[in-house]
Amino acid sequence: MKTEIPYDRFAHVPERIFGLVDLAYNLWWSWHSSASVLFKMLNRAEWKMSRHNPVRMLLDTPPRFFERAAANPEYLRRYDIIMHRFKEYMVPGTSWFAQHYPGRAPLTIAYLSSEFGLHHSLPLYAGGLGILAGDHVKSSSDLGVPTVAVGFMYAEGYLHQHIEGDGWQKNVAEILDRDAAPVLRVIGDDGKQLVVQVPLIEPPIYVAVWKVQVGRVPLYLLDTHIDENLPENRSISHRLYLKELECRLRQELVLGIGGRKVLHALGVDYSAMHLNEGHSAFAILERLRERLASGMPREEALERVRGTSVFTTHTPVPAAHDVFPEDLMAKYFRNYCSSLGLTWDEFMALGDDPHNPGAGFNMTAFALRMSRFHNGVSQKHGEVAREMWQPLWPDLTPREVPIDAITNGVHVPTWLNHRIEGLFDRYMDPVHPNWREDYDNPILWEVVDEIPDEELWREHQWLKMKLFARIRDRKRRKWANLREEPANLAAEGLMLDTSALTIGFARRFAEYKRADLIFEDLDRLDRIVNNRWRPVQFIFAGKAHPADEPGKRILQKIYQYCQDPRFGGRIAFVEDYGEQIARYMVHGVDVWMNTPVPLMEASGTSGMKAGMNGVLNLSVLDGWWIEGYNGRNGWGFEGRAPYAGENRADAEVLYDLIENEISPLYYSRTMDDVPHRWVRMMKESMKSITPQYCSHRMLKEYVTRYYPSVCMYAAGPARQLAGVEGVCPTGPEPGVR
Repeated sequence: MKTEIPYDRFAHVPERIFGLVDLAYNLWWSWHSSASVLFKMLNRAEWKMSRHNPVRMLLDTPPRFFERAAANPEYLRRYDIIMHRFKEYMVPGTSWFAQHYPGRAPLTIAYLSSEFGLHHSLPLYAGGLGILAGDHVKSSSDLGVPTVAVGFMYAEGYLHQHIEGDGWQKNVAEILDRDAAPVLRVIGDDGKQLVVQVPLIEPPIYVAVWKVQVGRVPLYLLDTHIDENLPENRSISHRLYLKELECRLRQELVLGIGGRKVLHALGVDYSAMHLNEGHSAFAILERLRERLASGMPREEALERVRGTSVFTTHTPVPAAHDVFPEDLMAKYFRNYCSSLGLTWDEFMALGDDPHNPGAGFNMTAFALRMSRFHNGVSQKHGEVAREMWQPLWPDLTPREVPIDAITNGVHVPTWLNHRIEGLFDRYMDPVHPNWREDYDNPILWEVVDEIPDEELWREHQWLKMKLFARIRDRKRRKWANLREEPANLAAEGLMLDTSALTIGFARRFAEYKRADLIFEDLDRLDRIVNNRWRPVQFIFAGKAHPADEPGKRILQKIYQYCQDPRFGGRIAFVEDYGEQIARYMVHGVDVWMNTPVPLMEASGTSGMKAGMNGVLNLSVLDGWWIEGYNGRNGWGFEGRAPYAGENRADAEVLYDLIENEISPLYYSRTMDDVPHRWVRMMKESMKSITPQYCSHRMLKEYVTRYYPSVCMYAAGPARQLAGVEGVCPTGPEPGVR
C-alpha cells in the first residue's frame, strides 16, 4: 500500500523550491509558524484566500510567484533552513520516545477517534473532543511515540454556522475539495484507491481509505461515499454526529469494525488500541473475532483484547453516551455476535447499563467492560466517573473502581501565538535553548518573570487588536454580501472597543455550559458593561449541535441581547466558530469565561490555550480548573447545581468578581499605562498552566502509565505483568448483570 503525491499537478513549481509540495502534504507546517510563513511569503493574498490551505494555494498560485521566490536569496535562505529542520524532524531516532524507551519500537498504538481537529484546512472535527485528538496525535509525532490514527473522512465536516437576523442558527454545508487539501488517497496493489469491506455486516458496507500525514504519525480516514456502497450507506461519512440513531450506529460500526479491518488491510502491526470515547468501541469486537477465528481459546482472546485496550471517557453527561436499542442492534449484529461464540443475550449484556437495565447497548458501558485501562480526563472527572460507573463493579466502593484520571492537555506549538513565542525566544533561549522540546518542564517557565511587563503587555494589546480586526473584516465581508441591518453589525462585533476589558466565552452551546448565565440580571449587566470609567465587553462564539433545539434557543437569546442598543455594541457574537477563530480568541481576549453546571465539565481545554497566552481564566471550579487554579492565575468560584433560583446565585458571584475584582485590577494603570498587577497574573498564568496542561505532559502520562503495560499484555497473559514498573492497578473485570 502506498500514497502518492500528485506531483504532475505542481509542474509550475521550480525544482529549487519543489520541497514546498512535500511540505504542504505534511501537517508539520501547521504547528511551526516559521514553516507556514514560507507559504505566506510566496503569495500572501492567495494564502489568505485559501484559508491557509497550502495545497490549494500552491495549485492556484501563478508561476511568476514561484519564479520570483526561487530568485530571492532571503526566501531561499528561509526555505533551506525550514526544509533542513523538517527532514531532521522526520528522523525517528532523534525523538523523546526513542531516547527514553530504546528497543521498544514494537510498541505501536492504534488511536481511534470519531473526529480529529488538526487544522481548519481539514474540517474533520466538531469541537473539543476532536481538537484534543488532534493535539494528542501532534504530541505523538513530536515525542516520537509510535502511533497510527484512524478516523473519518467527512465530506461535509461538521457544520458551517450562519446566524440569521433573528439570531437563529442556520446550518450550512460546505463540501471539502479533497484534491485541493493536504490529504492523499491510499493506493492498493491494483493501482486504485484502497477499498475495504466492513466484515460481516449486511448489506455490505465498503470504505475507501485516505491518509493525512501529521508529522511522523499517519492518520487514515474512512470514506463511504463511493460507488461500491448502496445509496443509503454512502452518506455514513458525510458529516459528524448524524442525527438519526440508525445512521449513528452505522457510523460507529464502520469506524470501529471498519477501522480495525483497514489497519489489517494496510498491514499495520500495533501493540494496543486507544479508544478516544466510545464511538469507536466496536473495534474491540473485531479484535476479539479475529483472535477467535485464529483458534485462540475464548478466555485467552478476551484477556488479550481487554489487556491491550485503553479507553478514555470524556463526559459525565448521560445523554452524551450513545445507547442503541436492541432491535437496531439486532439488525446489524445478529449474525456478527455468533462469530464471537456468544448468544444474543450474552452479546447485549456486554453493553448493558446497570443504571438502566434493558435500555439498549450502551457504548461506554461496553468499552469499560471490554478494556482493562480506562481513564477520565481530569482528576475531578475521574472521581465523577468512578461514582457514575461503580455499578459495573458492584463489589467495589466508588473509590476502588479502576477508572483512572489523566488530565487533558493542549499542544503548545499549535496554540501558542508566534508573537508570544518570540518573547519566550528572547528570554528563554539564553537560559534553555531547547525550551520548545522541553516545555512540559515547570522549572524553565520561571524565566517568564524576567520578561518586562511593558513588553508582554504590548504584545497582548497587539493580539487583542488583531482579534478585533479579524472580527470586523469578517463582518464587513458578510455585510457586503447580505446588506444586513445595522443592529446585526453591532451584534457581530463591529463596535467593539480595543481599550475596554474584554471577556470571551467560546464553546459548544449546550444547556449545561450555561452560556447565558451572565444575562441573569440585565440591569446589573447593564451597569457593568456601560460603566463610564471601567467599561466591560463580552465576545461570545460557538455552535449548537444541529439537533439541539434548547442550545439553539440559548444562542438565539444571546444574539438578541447583542442586538440590544442598551448594551451599546459591547456584547458581540462571532459567527461560525472553529479552530481558526478559536486561535484569535484565545490569543486576544483579556479574560476567558467558563460557567458550566458543576461536575458536568469533564475537563475543558480552551481555558488552557488561553492561559498559556497570558489570558486569565474566570471559571467555575470544575474540570481541569480545579487543578489549575492557584489563586494567582485567574479567578475561580464553586458554582451550584441549577436548581430553582441557583443560576441567579452563580450569576451574582460572576457579577461581583467582574465588578469588584477583575475590572478594577485591569484598569489599575500606572504612569506608563501598564497594569502591572494584571501583568503579574498573566505571567503566573503562563508559568502555572503551560507546562502542566500541555499535551506533552498528557501523552507522557499515557506512555508511562498505560502503554508499556498494554505492550506486555500483547506479548502474553496478564501474569506476565507481575512486577512491571508503572503498571496501572486495574481491579477486577466489571461484572455483567
